[in-house]
Amino acid sequence: MGDSFSKKENFKKKVQKQKEKAQRREERKTNNNKGKELDDMLVYVDEYGRLTSTPPTHREEVDLKEIQLGAAPILEEETQKSGIVTFMSEKGYGFITENETKENIFFHQNNCTEPVKKGNRVSFEKEKSVKGFSAINIQIIK
Repeated sequence: MGDSFSKKENFKKKVQKQKEKAQRREERKTNNNKGKELDDMLVYVDEYGRLTSTPPTHREEVDLKEIQLGAAPILEEETQKSGIVTFMSEKGYGFITENETKENIFFHQNNCTEPVKKGNRVSFEKEKSVKGFSAINIQIIK
């Protein structure tokens, strides 16, 4: 008795898969990368980040001393600042507007070497406190 239709179709599919597999094997053999020279395998990156087969035309020299490794160093800022007392409360605290940054800095009269009033030009040192910066060692500039 003869084979059924589905058996014939499955056999045809199996033969077709074997042919495709043999064809892929032949393509791999002809297109393999073995035996190529080093120059054929190298890829370069141009200044825009694209991959290219041509080497770069110009090289920019880099001074190795200018390369910074790690985090940027923290620059020491000037400890003695100057400003104007812009607010003074009867309770003993006030604010100094710093000349350079125009930032308001809190101060208390206990940190003053002499009594200050609103509008006085003063020199002081900045100190990091819990609520921000505060001024200490406040002296009137004459």
